Amino acid sequence: MGSLMEKDITTPDYYPLSLNALINACNQKNNREPVMNLEEDEVRQAVSRLQEKRLAGPATGADSRVTKYEHRMQEAFNFTRGESAILCVLLLRGPQTPGELRGRSERMHRFEDLSEVQSVLQHLTQRELPLVKTMSRQPGTKESRYMHLLSGYVEETLERQTASPASPGNGSEAARISRLEAEVATLRTEIDGLKQELASFRKQFD
Repeated sequence: MGSLMEKDITTPDYYPLSLNALINACNQKNNREPVMNLEEDEVRQAVSRLQEKRLAGPATGADSRVTKYEHRMQEAFNFTRGESAILCVLLLRGPQTPGELRGRSERMHRFEDLSEVQSVLQHLTQRELPLVKTMSRQPGTKESRYMHLLSGYVEETLERQTASPASPGNGSEAARISRLEAEVATLRTEIDGLKQELASFRKQFD
């Protein structure tokens, strides 16, 4: 998904992407963390799962004999250009600080200052079903990092958007469970950080 979003913005003349182009985009060495080495079957399966969620699929109206693929994030979430850039960088490079996000998203969208990045992050964290979450600050660092929640939240988001009025409770219950799971994960991270700080403090007296 991150690769499709990136190429849509940075190389529009070569977008949508053929399967081979998408594989190369996923496996490129720069602007990726971690760097991957995906096989064709893995990329096909990923595209198939995204298509089931109506987040990506074969491009419509493409004048080509080769099937090309496009993302449908805009239709699903109605992102601003800045939101698309931030989420794309989080998908491609994992958790990052606002400063890192500003520098790494510049080729997709230029943020005037750090407060603009923070405003976008706040909006993404305050959606009805959040798509971004603040991580606990690591020992010795001044800035908090942010992570995307698409892996755990996107399915519930789409179900909520398309749910019938007769069954409104199912989506909210799934969202509540997902939020609790995310909070538990955050607490575990905080506990690990406290353990590290305590270990460092004890070493001063050894």
